[in-house]
This record gives sequence, C-alpha cells and structure tokens, in this order.
Amino acid sequence: MSLAWKKSAIAMVAAGVLVGSMAACSTERDSGSESTEGAGSAEETLVGIAMPTKSLERWNRDGAHLEELLTDAGYETSLQYADNKVDQQATQLENMINQGADILVIAAIDGTALAPTLQQAADAGVTVIAYDRLINDTPNVDYYATFDNYRVGTMQGEFIAEALDLAGGAGPFNLEPFAGSPDDNNAKFFFAGAWDVLSEYVDSGKLVVPSGKAPASNDDWASIGIQAWASETAQSEMENRLNSFYAGGTQVDVVLSPNDSLALGIAQALAGAGYAPGADYPVLTGQDADQANVLNMIAGKQSMSVWKDTRMLGDQVAVMIQQIVDGETVEVNDEKTYDNGEKVVPTFLLDPQVITPDTVDVLVESGFYTADDLGM
Repeated sequence: MSLAWKKSAIAMVAAGVLVGSMAACSTERDSGSESTEGAGSAEETLVGIAMPTKSLERWNRDGAHLEELLTDAGYETSLQYADNKVDQQATQLENMINQGADILVIAAIDGTALAPTLQQAADAGVTVIAYDRLINDTPNVDYYATFDNYRVGTMQGEFIAEALDLAGGAGPFNLEPFAGSPDDNNAKFFFAGAWDVLSEYVDSGKLVVPSGKAPASNDDWASIGIQAWASETAQSEMENRLNSFYAGGTQVDVVLSPNDSLALGIAQALAGAGYAPGADYPVLTGQDADQANVLNMIAGKQSMSVWKDTRMLGDQVAVMIQQIVDGETVEVNDEKTYDNGEKVVPTFLLDPQVITPDTVDVLVESGFYTADDLGM
C-alpha cells in the first residue's frame, strides 16, 4: 500500500469520516443484546477478524489491510484465516469470543453455518460486522459491508453483450456460464446480475450453450456453481465441457466467469485445448483484479475483471468500528436489499469498477500494484 493511501485511510478512521460517494443513512443496533457500542476507547477494544482462506490473494490483502488500519489506530486485533474449513472458522470465532472480543469482523466461508457461534457472540454482547459475504439465518449480524455484488454481475454481462455486439444483432455465439461457490451468498448476486443481462440473448438464440449448462432462472445458479471458488475445479469443469461438447472444430466464444480464481482455471483449460490469445480467443470475464489475472489480461488470456478496491472496504469497516466504539450511529446506505432470512441487515455498499487490458494502468496509479508487479 502506498504511504499516501495509508495516511489517508488512518486519518479517516481516526476522524470517523465516511468513505465513499454514496448518500448514506444511519442505523442503530437492534439485536436487543448488551452491546459494546460506546463502551470504551480503541485501546480497550479487541477486534476479531475472521477471513476465509490464505489461498486467494484478495483475502490476504483484505486481512492485512484491515489489521494494519486498526492496529495503527490503537485497537487490539486477532486476525485468523480458516483454510476454507467451516468448522475451523467457527472454532476461531469461538476462541475470539472467549478471549473477550468486543467486535467481530467476519468474511464467512459458509454463510449459513455460523448461527450457533453468533448466538454465543450475541450472548457475550459482541457486535458483528459481516465482511463482503452476508451471514444468513441468524438475527445476530449487526452490519454488513460489501460491494454492490449484483452490479458486479451486471458489469460482466454488459461487457459480454458489448464485446459481442449482441444488441446489434450479432450471433449466434457459443457461451459457457459458470457461477461461484454455492455456500457463498454473494455468488447468487453475481450470477443474477450477469444473467439478467444475458438471458434474453440465450432465449433469442444469440447465445447458445452447447453444454446445456444454462440455468433456467437466476434461482438455479447453484447448479453450475464451483465449490470454494476453486481454480482447479473450474479448470476440470471447463476441460470436461470442451472435451464433451466442442469436438469437430466447434469453438467456444465466451465464458462467463464470476471471479478471477475461476477464470485462472478456465484459461488453463482453454490453453490445454489449443486456444491462444488473438482475435479468436474467447471473451473471458473475472472479478477481483488479482495479479495473475491482470497479467493474463495483458497477455490476452482474459478480457476483463471487475475490480473491487478492497482497501476501500477495509477503510469503511474501520470507520464503522470507530463509530461503534464512539457510540455513534453507524452509517449505511442500504436497509432494504440484504435479507439474511432472519432480518434485513443494515448495509454499506461500495462501487466496483471494470478493468480491461487497456485500463490496467488505473491499478498502478491507485497504488494497488506497482508497475513492476505488472511488468509495465
């Protein structure tokens, strides 16, 4: 992270300044349990940070950035990664509660598996912030901070439609759609956003899915979901589709990949099947602007990635934590969308951004990567 960015972020935490351009409203905790809001100073506050895995670049960045912001602001922190194991994450959270955590920031592995653990948190008066992934089926989630995940999918769908000139009547093109991990609540929003753009072209025959793996509706997205967002599983699935449905010279023209981890595996499968960068290379989407994928974009092996500048997400969560500790109302900008099955969770949404091979310099200009990182 650049020094200028770090100083700016820490200043925003200290001042409690709201990050982001959206108009915001405010909300009070309504769980009914004894809360830590307004209970003390940063130095007296332990914040537990639970991240899902170290195997994906973005979670390493997220965890390290938020921990740095909070420790520099005087908080005690406990940062844990759970190796994509649900039981391990639950145990880590229970340990944080037992250690006296005042606030938990949780990027859940399985959004439906933490209700018993969060009941323990509520009983102990712990405030819970869901980080980028909504936690479902429990009333004991106080706030949610994320990017506009439906918009992420919409951006992917719109990019495909524009790249192929679908609105202009071009086609038919062969499409292979993928969706994210079935246990990740965000995955349904990513897919719905994209499919709401693309399904009309599937229905009209401008997009054809030779594998037959075109969900009948948004509600069927999990049928093509890739568990744990695993690159190797996406690679194997794409290899199976290519081997089974693209014999005899049939070419895939476009692959809807909801994130960069899947896109890496899909690109490997395409390479193994003889696809090379150039005019006939399939349109391939992604999300997160991971370094390997940005390099793939520069090399012509991926068409775009939706960049969620996760530093902004960490900054916003740090602001929310400061507001909780100061006893202020926590500012949010969405109190309608994110129903977790027990309550509508007050949410702060941030805006994502499309990155293409022609605009990767934005990542360097922002300090997200250095020019050397991207071979520029």
